[in-house]
Amino acid sequence: MAGNVKEFTDSNFDAEVLQADGPVLVDFWAPWCGPCRQIAPMIDELAGDNPGVKIGKVNIDDNPQAAQKYGVSSIPTLLVFKGGEVAETFVGVRPKAQLQEALDSVKA
Repeated sequence: MAGNVKEFTDSNFDAEVLQADGPVLVDFWAPWCGPCRQIAPMIDELAGDNPGVKIGKVNIDDNPQAAQKYGVSSIPTLLVFKGGEVAETFVGVRPKAQLQEALDSVKA
C-alpha cells in the first residue's frame, strides 16, 4: 500500500471505516484483478489529494466478511462512507474526476 492508503481488514473495518470521524473511501480489490491494479495509482493520487479523507483498500480474498456485508460481487468496487453509512457506490473502473466529485460532496 502506498503511504496514504490504509489497509482495511475484517478485524479493523468497524473502527477504521464505520467509526471514522470523516469521510472514508474503501476500495474492494484482489491481487488477481487486472482493473483493480489499473486503478491503484489513481487511488494513491486521491489519497494524496484529499488529506481530510481516509482512503484504504480491502483485499476481498483475505477479508471476505466486509465484502459480503456490503454485497460486493464485482471488483473493483469503491464505497464512499460518511458517518458510518455508504454515501456513494462505484463498480468498475471510474474516472478520477468522478471519484473526486463524490469525495468533495461528502467533505462538504
